[in-house]
Amino acid sequence: MRGKTFIPRDYDVFAGLDVDKRSISVTFSNHQGFISSLHMPYSAEHLIKHVRKHFGDQKVAFAYEAGPTGYGLYDGIVAQGYRCLIAAPAMIPRAPGQRVKTNRLDGVSLSENLRGGQLKSIHVPTPIYRELRHLVQLRDTVMSEGVATKQRIKSLLLFEGLDFPTAPAGSQWSLKVKRQLQNLACSKVVRFKLDELLDSLEFLEKKVVKSTREIHRFCNNDPELSQCIQYMMSVSGIGWIVASQLLARIGNWREIQNVRQMAGFLGLVPTEHSTGDRIRRGSITHTGDGRLRSKLIQASWSAIRQDGELRDFYRSVCRTHPRHLGPRVAIVAVARKLSVRIAVVLMQQRPYVVRKKIDSAPLTQEETVPQGTTRRPGEPGETDNS
Repeated sequence: MRGKTFIPRDYDVFAGLDVDKRSISVTFSNHQGFISSLHMPYSAEHLIKHVRKHFGDQKVAFAYEAGPTGYGLYDGIVAQGYRCLIAAPAMIPRAPGQRVKTNRLDGVSLSENLRGGQLKSIHVPTPIYRELRHLVQLRDTVMSEGVATKQRIKSLLLFEGLDFPTAPAGSQWSLKVKRQLQNLACSKVVRFKLDELLDSLEFLEKKVVKSTREIHRFCNNDPELSQCIQYMMSVSGIGWIVASQLLARIGNWREIQNVRQMAGFLGLVPTEHSTGDRIRRGSITHTGDGRLRSKLIQASWSAIRQDGELRDFYRSVCRTHPRHLGPRVAIVAVARKLSVRIAVVLMQQRPYVVRKKIDSAPLTQEETVPQGTTRRPGEPGETDNS
């Protein structure tokens, strides 16, 4: 039943589940209205046993909010042949004037919305993609902690009036710079704190290497994951890091229904508030994983340097916007185009093939930096040229 559209009239009973780590508040209703509410321990077996005892000859559908309890309850329900939806909390309809919130009322709301067909389930990844997601999340967490540690080191030096060692762009944290930091003249207390921060940074960098190797091993041991990553890496600008993170978030490629779905999933489509003949579009929606979207935008900067077609597309978008906005808007448009290519290679299970090679002039510094800025535009994130 994975991926099939939920049609309420095909079911007799609708169970809304408010779940926490120890218990479940269940509300049952049918097409005529409310049936019952009860509280039970957190156990899929206990829940299914109750349903079979009281609704054995009826078709039952379940729904609960996505949360920290994960997919264990979902797996237990689906394994017994029942339909279960996991709804994103932000997408559950709620009355604006409601000021009382309890577990029982949340269960009632889920049951009523399920019966009315107003709930849409999130994509539930299969176990192998869940495990890959754990690994890439671990790597992202360690990377974030490493960035924070570097910021703490720079903040300490700034606070104490000490200069950070000069280094060319891209090598501010080279071994040479770290040795200079280790030999920097300062007080004993500052020296102790700085050494501890440098030790933490070294530890985190080793954890990044270790988690990256584990992701490589995990993907290479599974033919489907390895093949999908190779297909995505055939797209200009997409390296191994971005490909593995995309695959972890997308999950089973068979669930992709159309090429536009990918851009919406990554939050790369514009917001819109249109009425009548007036069309009003704003910035991108920013839904989904912000760190993954950041990586894709950084990959887009590599792509426009490798692919003449994308480079011309980037320039055409830049020309239609003011100088101070053009590069930012254009690179997000390139990222959206990359998302379409990624969706195509996954849906068709083939590498990306450039049909016509377009030669165009290389990008200049003025084309990539908006007026009034001194750095390359785009959300902060990890570059990937692997």
